[in-house]
Amino acid sequence: MRPTRTATTVASLGAAQTLAWASTYYLPAILAAPMARDLGVSAPTVFAAFSCALVVSALLGPYAGRAIDRLGGRPVLMATSVIFALGLSGLALAQGIGTLLAAWLLLGVGMGSGLYEAAFAALVHLHGRNARNQITGITLIAGFASTVGWPLSLWMEAQWGWRGACWAWAGLHLAVGLPLNAWIPRGRAPERQRSHPAPTTTSRALGQTPVHSRRTTALLAFVFAATWFTSTAMAAHLPRLLQEGGASLPTAVAVGALVGPAQVAGRLLEFGCLRHVHPLLSARLAALMHPVGAGLLAVAGAPTAALFAVLHGAGNGILTIAKGTLPLVLFGPTGYGHRQGILMVPARLAQAASPWVFGMFLDRLGIGALWVSAGLGVAAFWALLAVAAPASREDLPAPER
Repeated sequence: MRPTRTATTVASLGAAQTLAWASTYYLPAILAAPMARDLGVSAPTVFAAFSCALVVSALLGPYAGRAIDRLGGRPVLMATSVIFALGLSGLALAQGIGTLLAAWLLLGVGMGSGLYEAAFAALVHLHGRNARNQITGITLIAGFASTVGWPLSLWMEAQWGWRGACWAWAGLHLAVGLPLNAWIPRGRAPERQRSHPAPTTTSRALGQTPVHSRRTTALLAFVFAATWFTSTAMAAHLPRLLQEGGASLPTAVAVGALVGPAQVAGRLLEFGCLRHVHPLLSARLAALMHPVGAGLLAVAGAPTAALFAVLHGAGNGILTIAKGTLPLVLFGPTGYGHRQGILMVPARLAQAASPWVFGMFLDRLGIGALWVSAGLGVAAFWALLAVAAPASREDLPAPER
């Protein structure tokens, strides 16, 4: 694929991903409270419906990935734009708990087939082993989803109410997201992908026995679940956590705002420097960033809050890329989408449970809850140390032509 066409594809996918994340994953933070007031339910009920959507997305992921392996990303992501529009329209029309839950479950279908994992699989379908830089590119763009989405949802809600905001997001998926996803090249899978060889054959080609392949799959699934649990816990509880560490509310909010830019900075570091090393090395480095920052905050308190936020954000940014690149270099492009969906099932389930579970730790332990998230980060680091790079050198991307 020509470099100009590749850049256009990355830009289109990145913009579509920004819209997808802003209007789903980041939506409850702004609209849950007015939604709950209008429907006569509690805010936790809205978040519980959102958690159900995450469970649906976890269960659907492997099937969506297999569809992308067979058909490419274009038709699947185009269909997802329509599903997002229907789900958001359902939210706008919701009149009670039942219709609210139904709308979120439909959005869960879209999330399971239209967020990062699907975009990563679409790029691998097009570029094979050379997709690492393209994966980094879309995460750089979509890393601003909360930066764009939260203020825009807030403005829409102020102008038209929460129902009007949902209608507006639905319209954006049809007017903007659908054409952007339609811009993805159709692509053709290499012959080896279309013939669907057995996973064990692919593993042997990369120097792995079936036992090693299963072991690597289990280790990666644990790493992704542990790191997504922590990422979601921090997204839900960071201001309160920082206050438990001695920071004032204004300071906690200001420090929390550093996480987004730090994530983008981490992805820039991956794109600029770490892309020259094996993704396992960058993932190990990233897995340690949260535990180091958490240790500093737990011991030294508020003066290290900003450093903790930067380390956590940068590590999370690099790990987001690792979720796409590690399965590619360890298992190859064949069956990538299906394998990616399987690997992310535990992560999505951990993500759904994370706000509630970590909230309980925070209630009981205060700032000591950081030792839980730090422990998960250290465990993820040790799991990554146990993952061996393939003996083949084919895992290194070939130069673009």
